[in-house]
Amino acid sequence: MLAEIITIGDEILIGQIVDTNSAWMAQKLNDIGISVKQISSVSDNRDHIMEALQLAAGRSDLILMTGGLGPTKDDITKKTLASYFNVGIHRDEIAFENVKRIFKHYNLPLIDSNISQADVLDNGIVLQNQNGTAPGIWFEQKGKVYISLPGVPFEMMYLMEEEVIPRLKGAFRLPAIVHHTILTAGIGESFLAEQIVDIENALPEHIKLAYLPKLGQVRLRLSGFGVDKEALQEEVKVYGRQLADRVAKYVIVEGDIPIEKAILDLMAARNLTLATAESCTGGYISHLITQHPGCSSVFLGGVISYSDELKQTMLGVQQGTLVQYGAVSEETVREMARGMITNYHSDYSIAVSGTAGPGGGTPEKPVGTVCIAVANRAKVITRKFQFGSRRAQNIERSAAVALTMLFKLVQEDYELV
Repeated sequence: MLAEIITIGDEILIGQIVDTNSAWMAQKLNDIGISVKQISSVSDNRDHIMEALQLAAGRSDLILMTGGLGPTKDDITKKTLASYFNVGIHRDEIAFENVKRIFKHYNLPLIDSNISQADVLDNGIVLQNQNGTAPGIWFEQKGKVYISLPGVPFEMMYLMEEEVIPRLKGAFRLPAIVHHTILTAGIGESFLAEQIVDIENALPEHIKLAYLPKLGQVRLRLSGFGVDKEALQEEVKVYGRQLADRVAKYVIVEGDIPIEKAILDLMAARNLTLATAESCTGGYISHLITQHPGCSSVFLGGVISYSDELKQTMLGVQQGTLVQYGAVSEETVREMARGMITNYHSDYSIAVSGTAGPGGGTPEKPVGTVCIAVANRAKVITRKFQFGSRRAQNIERSAAVALTMLFKLVQEDYELV
């Protein structure tokens, strides 16, 4: 079964909000064996929505829409769908009771536009929304299934998990889709492909390999398609082991998790702690770490020491080091890393200082010069890098490299090769 996701809303097309709905929905559909063929975004325009529906029906079996079900005049999805399917609209009593319940709970008046939230398409299956006022709708026509959901993420997620996914699993015999992901770092995509070309060429037709590059990292994702899920998992695992063994020196983890989560899991299992000292990355590394639940068992905290004064007072960097070598130097990040372990009693530390840009560079240290140190209580490893001229990319790449260096250090300390 092939699916298409259509997100509706001017706010998406002008970049006012980021469409996270489609990515989340695609993952949920993939989990139950439904492949997403295309994702589209259209404006709050009747003709644009009608055209998107017609095109989707020509290439997909399942069409899911989000957005345009609110109570205001710019929310036109419901009326557009009624025209597309040539059906009427009626008030659903269960949905109406839900609307009344919600407004009574918040002690708000029930006005006509809110009451109209309970209006649904004739001949469709109403998907009752216990997390909001706009119900979803399931409509079948000419062998195609159309599902319209609210654009508010938590409402959409509720309906997908409680209504849509169970109905899809009950209505269709869906194939198994199995993924196996290997996160690598420290090697470029083309060089990685060259090392595993024979394994990739030997993959059977029902198993595909995808390269998912990111600054400083590449994910290898094996995807298997079949009927017997358990047998497929074993088969994909065999090829995954071949790939991981071939490029073992670059493998961070086998699993679809980011590098900082792999580090947290590795350190938590050994009761190790971490602290960070950031200058040019401005807390970005700490942000990556602290977005994961349970990080407090490993992460003690961090210092954003942008100025030379804070590098001295908070981290113990010697004034002579700053004068002789400058803030962007391996000598300075070495003392920053040691200062974190000494002052904050962590087992490991990361320190970063650089010129992220676009200004601030010198002939000796142009924009993109970044020095990184990782340390344990016995040693410090430092490296100097020359990245590009774009600030955001320099920050992201610095974080990726610093985390990779830390992972390798912990790996070496505990012989986890």
